[in-house]
Amino acid sequence: MPFNPLNRRTFLRSSGVAIALPFLDAMLPAHAAQKKVDAARPKRMLLIGRPLGMYAPFFFPEQTGSNYEPSRYLKQLQAHRDQFTVFSGMSHHYAAGHFAEVGIFTGVRTENIRANGIRNTISLDQEAASHVGGQTRFPSLVLGGGDVAWNRRGIRVPSQQRSTQVFRQLFVRGTPEEEAREMRRIRDGQSILDDVRDQVKTINGKLNVVDRQRLDLYLSSVREAEQRLQQDESWGTTPKPQVDRPVPTTDYNGAQLLERSRQWYDIVQLALQTDSTRVISLWLGSQERPEIDGVTIAHHDASHHGQEPTKLEQLALIEEAELRVFGEFLEKMKQSTEGEQSLLDRTSVFYTSNLGNSSSHDNTNLPILLAGGGFKHQGHVGFDRKNNMLLSNLYVRMLQQMGIEQESFGASTGVISEV
Repeated sequence: MPFNPLNRRTFLRSSGVAIALPFLDAMLPAHAAQKKVDAARPKRMLLIGRPLGMYAPFFFPEQTGSNYEPSRYLKQLQAHRDQFTVFSGMSHHYAAGHFAEVGIFTGVRTENIRANGIRNTISLDQEAASHVGGQTRFPSLVLGGGDVAWNRRGIRVPSQQRSTQVFRQLFVRGTPEEEAREMRRIRDGQSILDDVRDQVKTINGKLNVVDRQRLDLYLSSVREAEQRLQQDESWGTTPKPQVDRPVPTTDYNGAQLLERSRQWYDIVQLALQTDSTRVISLWLGSQERPEIDGVTIAHHDASHHGQEPTKLEQLALIEEAELRVFGEFLEKMKQSTEGEQSLLDRTSVFYTSNLGNSSSHDNTNLPILLAGGGFKHQGHVGFDRKNNMLLSNLYVRMLQQMGIEQESFGASTGVISEV
């Protein structure tokens, strides 16, 4: 809204008295005030994971820097090339094949993950949510499937896999009876937690050191649940945002890969734009044969190509289409404005997979793309593809970009300074 800035020499005057005002935003020139408002707008994080890698020769450019020649896949994102960075030569140093999915966003140390065995730590989305989640109706959203979101105790956070249900949860107000029932659920939960907490305190003095540690872990869970219930009660009386979109009635399946991805991307964009949450993890992809022109085999079969030309071309058709839909999402984020900035400018969008080479179940040289977020994007940043840079070092940078003062995450050894 346009306004006339106040003079810096404005005083409050009474009889014989003049009181100087402190420096106010209203004293800034209009463009400067807008910049200050934009700087104060919330920052957001979106993590997107896929299960079957990306064919590296078609994904990574040959040249590094901003003037790279786009690869076959990156041609699908040419309209946004100044707003993202591709990283090659990065991984978590795992050797767990498909199972490395459980560590893709946690960056847990290599000794904690083996094929079909995990002792996990907190995932990047949940770390971010622990700092900013209390400011929104939903501290975070975990969507689409996968085993990629984990809390601070290394326990998996369940993913919501029905997009129709998530849309209703975000934007459709319940009947008065449903809302009353929800408030009773919240208050009953608070009462139960109060009882449990009091009972635990009475036995604390009878426990040894090990049991006290176990009890402390349990009490931490109780405290988190209490905080969540308090937040639920506060938001329970706050109207949900209204969006100009019809309520979806179909949950697309794995074969409808592109439609399913578009539907999730639409929900993500709306959730961020309405500030319903500021942290989202989204797991996309399918093992099935997607309904894409020219594709006649299952995605999993194509990804395990063994360098067979016909399978490689089928895989390329699938992965090109996925990145084309991702480009559509970036465009929507770019067109959603907040003051003089876009929603994309305010959101760190991270896109990757747990596999670098699905055909050999290799977890190195992961396909990594970081878009938006206010980073100083560099086109293609290339690290050693045989001695990979730790991906967790980039995660530290992403947390810092969110305004979170953190010097380490997962197995990090430092922080990426290239963006």
